[in-house]
Amino acid sequence: MKKKNTKEKQYQFMLDRRLARLGLMSSQVYQDDPRRLGFLLARYKFVAKMFSGMNRVLEVGCADAFGTRVVRQEVPEVVAVDFDPIFIRDAKECQDDKFPIELRVCDLLKGPVEKGGFDGVYCCDVLEHIVPKVEEVFVGNLVQSLRPHGVLIIGSPSFESQLYASPPSKAGHVNCKRALELKALMQKFFHNVFIFSMNDEIVHTGFYPMAHYLFALSCSPRARR
Repeated sequence: MKKKNTKEKQYQFMLDRRLARLGLMSSQVYQDDPRRLGFLLARYKFVAKMFSGMNRVLEVGCADAFGTRVVRQEVPEVVAVDFDPIFIRDAKECQDDKFPIELRVCDLLKGPVEKGGFDGVYCCDVLEHIVPKVEEVFVGNLVQSLRPHGVLIIGSPSFESQLYASPPSKAGHVNCKRALELKALMQKFFHNVFIFSMNDEIVHTGFYPMAHYLFALSCSPRARR
């Protein structure tokens, strides 16, 4: 078969190289609600900018690791874990040598990934899936994965947002918090906690009850328990 060429030469490389594909979860999002991919990538960009300059970062609950690459653009070493081996296998199949990410199966309710192993730890859209009675175990293991002066970022849909959540989202969301509830939880583990609001792609410091999504950026960990 005769090789096809693009009309403009600068686009030919798209046919000549193997391009990345969407993963299992990101494909579903693009299929059902493509706008959400913009929101997701904006969340990862916020994390990436906050962690820029760090050497080694951990993502917990990476699913297919579609957004993880955005963090990898700013951080030279990223380890991404999920408790579901199906998602880790899918993420490995989507790997690209240009943005190498270490992928592991790990359940943070069972212990830290590596004690004191990371400059930064983050999880987006995970805490709301952790039942309240074990949330401190979960956060405690995130903290133990940090180096002494590390930073933790937790992103989660707000309690108020659930009025508008889809039925599949509501089925898995068992622990959405109000802003001050999220801050109070993180203050059990850190001296300094900063709450950011988010609506669609926009991160701001506006009125918390009108925020669809919340970020808690926490630093200066308290003494290890």
